[in-house]
Amino acid sequence: MNILVCGGTRFMGRHLVNSLIAKGYSVTIATRGITPDTFGDSVNRINVNRLDYDSMKNAFNGKSYDVVYDTLAYCSNGVKILLDNVECGRYITISTTAVYKKHIDTREEEFNPYTYPLKWLNREDDIYDEVKRQAECAICQAYPQTKVVMARFPFVIGTDDFTERLKFYVEHILQNKPMNVDNLTAQMAFVRSDEAGKFLAYLADSDFIGVINGASEQTVSIQNVADYVTLKTGKNPIFSPDGDVAPYNGENEYSINVDRAKSLRFSFTTLHEWIYELVDYYIDKVSQNVL
Repeated sequence: MNILVCGGTRFMGRHLVNSLIAKGYSVTIATRGITPDTFGDSVNRINVNRLDYDSMKNAFNGKSYDVVYDTLAYCSNGVKILLDNVECGRYITISTTAVYKKHIDTREEEFNPYTYPLKWLNREDDIYDEVKRQAECAICQAYPQTKVVMARFPFVIGTDDFTERLKFYVEHILQNKPMNVDNLTAQMAFVRSDEAGKFLAYLADSDFIGVINGASEQTVSIQNVADYVTLKTGKNPIFSPDGDVAPYNGENEYSINVDRAKSLRFSFTTLHEWIYELVDYYIDKVSQNVL
C-alpha cells in the first residue's frame, strides 16, 4: 500500500508513521522539512508548504496514493489546497471532538458535516472549534466523491506532548504557584498520543468510511489529578481566581463514546491504566528541575 502522510514528524503523527512502517507500507511524509525526523531510509520525503496552493500543485502533480493522512487539516481552505492537488483512494483526516457540544456519552452523529453550513475559512478566521467543523464540511460537501475517514480525538496527551497542558497542573502544585481553574470537578476524556497514532494506522487496513471517535474509555477531572499529585508529593494545590489561567479551562463535563471504534475491533487502553503513570512522569520531570 502506498501512503502519504501530511505532517508526521511529531506527536501522534510520528506514532502514526512508525506504525505504518511497522506494517510494511510504502510511506511518504510531506513536510516543510523544518522538524527533523528519525525515520531514516524507511520513508520517502517531500518538502512542501502544505498551506500554499502552488507549492502543493508542483509537489504532487501526477502523484497518487492509496491512502492520504492529513494531520494538518485545520480549516476548509487547507482541505481545498490538499484535495485539489493530491489524488488518493482514501483520505483519513485528524479531526477533533471539539466539533461537538460535548456531554457525557458524546457520539459521532451529533455533528453532521454534510448538513452544517460550509464556509471557506483560514485557520485564523475563527475559533478552533469552528474552523475544524469547516474542515470537515469542506471534505464532505465540496469533495463528495472522496472516500473519507474523519477521526475525532479529544485532548491528545503523552510524554511527547509539546503543549505540556497536563504538566501545567503538576508544575503549579509542586512549585506552589496559584492557578485559576474553572472546571475543577468536570470529568473529561483524553487519548494517549501513541494509541492515537496506532488507531489511525489501524484504519488503513479497514474499509471504514465516515466519522469515528477515538478516545480512551473512562474520564478524569483536574481534581482527580490534583489529589493524586498531593498524595504522591504532599504538596497541596493553590486555586485562586488571580492565579495562572489553566489550559483546560472552559471544558464542561463530558465523555466520548467509542462503540464505533470497538465495532472495528480496535480497543483503546482505559484511561486510568495510563494517565497516572503520565502524571508520575511529570512529577519526576518537574521535581528534577526544582531540585
